[in-house]
Amino acid sequence: MLSLLVALAVVVPAHVVQPGDTLPSIAAQHSVSAASLRTWNGLPAYSNPRPDGMLRLASPRAPIPAFRTRSETVDEKEANGFEGRDCPVPAASLRRIWVRYIDFQGRVHNGSLIMHRSLVAATQRAFRQLYEWRFPIMVMQPASVNMPGLTDRSVLTSGYECRFVAGTRKWSQHSYGRAIDVNPRQNPMIRGDYLDPPNTERWLDRTRYWPGMVHEGGAVEAFTAEGFAWGGRWKSLKDYMHFSTTNL
Repeated sequence: MLSLLVALAVVVPAHVVQPGDTLPSIAAQHSVSAASLRTWNGLPAYSNPRPDGMLRLASPRAPIPAFRTRSETVDEKEANGFEGRDCPVPAASLRRIWVRYIDFQGRVHNGSLIMHRSLVAATQRAFRQLYEWRFPIMVMQPASVNMPGLTDRSVLTSGYECRFVAGTRKWSQHSYGRAIDVNPRQNPMIRGDYLDPPNTERWLDRTRYWPGMVHEGGAVEAFTAEGFAWGGRWKSLKDYMHFSTTNL
C-alpha cells in the first residue's frame, strides 16, 4: 500500500486560501509578489482567490494547462466490475466523465468518474470551477496512472458505485449515479461514533483549511451552484465528502 504519509504530503510550496485572503495578503505572507502568484497559478487578472483553492508559491515547470473534459459511454463490466450485477440503473444510463484536475503535489492529471447521463454537463461545470479555483483533488481514476501503488480506495474522488447505504439494504444515491464523494479522507462522514473513512479524526475540525478540505463559501459552491446538495449541511449526521442531486 502506498504510505499514507506519502499520499497526504504536499511537496510543492503552496498556500491554501482561507476566507478573507487576497492575492496581496497571500503574497505579503510568503514574501512574493501578487503578480508572481497570478502567473504561477494561471489566474486571470480579474479573479480573486477562492477559499479552499491551493496556490503555488513557486514557478511551476510548465504553465497550468486549460481545463479539458469529455464524456463517453460505459458497458456493464466497466461500470460494475462484472456483468449481471443487480443494480438500479443500467449501464446505458451512465457515462464516464473525464476531467482535468490538480493533485496535492500541484501536478495536473486527467481523471474520471461515472455519473448518470443526465448529470454530465452539471458535473463537468462543477469540476471546471474547482480547477479554475485551483482546488486540489488527491486522486481520481485511473489511480494506477494518477497515483501508482495506491490500494486504499478511501482517498478516491468518485461518483457511481453500485452499493447500499452502509448498514442498510437501501440503495445509495451513488448506485443511481447521482452522488459524488470529493476527497473522502479530508472530508469524512461522521455519524455518532462512526467515522468513514477510519482514522480521519484530524480532519473533523472544520475550522481548518488544509489541502482538499471543502467548506461553505469555497469548494462546496462549485457543486451547489449546479444543483447538488451537500452532506455537510445535514443535521442527523455530517457527510462532508458527499454531494448529491437528491439531498440523500
